[in-house]
Amino acid sequence: MAKCDICGKGVTFGIKVSHSHRRSNRTWKPNVRRVKAMVDGSPKYIHACTRCIRSGKVTRAI
Repeated sequence: MAKCDICGKGVTFGIKVSHSHRRSNRTWKPNVRRVKAMVDGSPKYIHACTRCIRSGKVTRAI
């Protein structure tokens, strides 16, 4: 679910490194919000990241 419907931004994976340099896997999740937006002329709920909402790629429905 942590995926933007506009730009496709999703979960990325990496390695967490502690102070003693022990390494373990971790994930970074995008800041995704459920917003009511205009899609093909009709209002619909989509999942959009805050970067897309802030930059104006999402036209909000009332």
